[in-house]
Amino acid sequence: QVQLVESGGGLVQAGGSLRLSCAASGRTLSTYAMGWFRQAPGKEREFVAQISWSGGTTYYADSVKGRFTISRDNAKNTVYLQMNSLKPEDTAAYYCAAETTRRYSGSYYFSQKEFDYWGQGTQVTVSS
Repeated sequence: QVQLVESGGGLVQAGGSLRLSCAASGRTLSTYAMGWFRQAPGKEREFVAQISWSGGTTYYADSVKGRFTISRDNAKNTVYLQMNSLKPEDTAAYYCAAETTRRYSGSYYFSQKEFDYWGQGTQVTVSS
């Protein structure tokens, strides 16, 4: 059983930065894709970023491209989301997710529904 625990959320002013972490336990996820998603109040959960098992391929939502960076440390079984130049519209609960059905998936882009393990989320609030 995989457990994902996010941390690093908080309150920040517009233009500031935060670094989210997602620590996995119960299983090594070094051979699987990982992703970050977010959900703002009253809105559906949306894709933010995805990273391949090796870290060699990343995908970003257009809304965060150039501001957010996803990375991973497979030795620590941890995925990160560096968020810079934050905007009030980035305010949301951020969720980490793992896709554990395809090992070494390379550049394959997984849809949200294909991720099978999810964390509980960490709140990010950006004030104007």
